[in-house]
Amino acid sequence: MRIAIDMDEVIADPLKKFIKLYHRDYGVPLDTLIDPGNEIYHHVPEHVNRKWFDYINEKGFFRDLELIEGSVEALKKLQEQHDVYIVSAAMEFRNSLEDKLDWLAEHFPFISWQNIVFCGNKIIDADVLIDDRIKNFNKFKGRTLLFSSPHNLLITDYERVDTWQQVLDKLYLQG
Repeated sequence: MRIAIDMDEVIADPLKKFIKLYHRDYGVPLDTLIDPGNEIYHHVPEHVNRKWFDYINEKGFFRDLELIEGSVEALKKLQEQHDVYIVSAAMEFRNSLEDKLDWLAEHFPFISWQNIVFCGNKIIDADVLIDDRIKNFNKFKGRTLLFSSPHNLLITDYERVDTWQQVLDKLYLQG
């Protein structure tokens, strides 16, 4: 199988970094328990809710994100039997390209640069797409796995996975 995997909120955790930066800049800790169905910027005062976009457009924001638990081990296992591709809509954030490439090289050195796709729209040919954003499933013809993130917890129309172990279970047990 050819498996396409999103980066942000699937293998990398930008939410934790935003919370840390927001606390640094405003002295206000954000609760890491975010209401289901809301984006993180819904949890900050309106006059600073665009700060999220300032942070993600800064050079270096994507370079030191924390890993989503279990992602490295799961991708190694998937790669043993499948073609694994990282597919990120990185073109939306110009400064993210180098950061994301360096981050992937550090944490996923077993994924070849030839299997990394930085794009705008995720119009890709794969058997499976694992993503946290349903907009990326719109024209996808294969199997979709919605990786849980606070913003998508109220969405029920897609096959959902909460952890990387669940991804492995679904792909290996259900084929």
